[in-house]
Amino acid sequence: MTRQTCIVPAPSKETEPGVWSPQLRNRRDVDIYLPDSYIDGRRYPVIYMHDGQNLSDPSTAFAGTWGLDAVLGRLAERRIQPIVVGIQNTKDRLAEYSPFPDPRHGGGDGDAYLSFLVDTVRPRIDKRYRTRTGPAHTAILGSSMGGLISLYAWIRRPDIFGLAGVMSPSLWFARDRLFDYIGSADLSRGRRLYLDVGTAEGAGTLRDVRALRAILRARGMDRRTLIYLEDRGGRHSEDAWGRRLERAIEALFRRGTPR
Repeated sequence: MTRQTCIVPAPSKETEPGVWSPQLRNRRDVDIYLPDSYIDGRRYPVIYMHDGQNLSDPSTAFAGTWGLDAVLGRLAERRIQPIVVGIQNTKDRLAEYSPFPDPRHGGGDGDAYLSFLVDTVRPRIDKRYRTRTGPAHTAILGSSMGGLISLYAWIRRPDIFGLAGVMSPSLWFARDRLFDYIGSADLSRGRRLYLDVGTAEGAGTLRDVRALRAILRARGMDRRTLIYLEDRGGRHSEDAWGRRLERAIEALFRRGTPR
């Protein structure tokens, strides 16, 4: 007897071209991935993801894709069906994704970028699509510098982002100011963070992520609210993040919102 496999259709993708940011004075495309079940009338949680060019389309990716379509299809089989909003980056990516200026690299436009997400992109998405708008149903997720700004957004705006996926975050960028900020932040209950790193990303990266985990644990986050993964042999690459993406999204949404 042959075992039959249930094939879930890939999510549909829409693009809002050239979305203007009054906060940053620039434009970028924003991609929206809708679950196949979107036609049924219900409302859906939302994930805001950075580096939108790299999520699914090889023709726009600058370093390989994450295979988001396939990931969302597999998650749908387990009834995890978020709307994903992929915000494409600009030439000012380093500055926009950094919460604080770095002595060597400058930057520090993270608050303006966060305002763009919260005050410009999010209202457009909530108006046009059937979203679940509370922080318990709103996630932010990214890798490297995108992981850094996701961590900052989760701490800075708990009224918006109750869930965050922080993959291989660039904690070296303005490290002292960043760790001081995290150490004094209000990490109240009711939110969840997924944090990961590859063991082949370099000793400094691994050390910093482990230090972040220790701070978060000391501030009261337990195994239910802080999901931590070290990917043995994982490198700092789109391929590695794509392989871990399914687990990250499932960790944030599968067990419901922590109380």
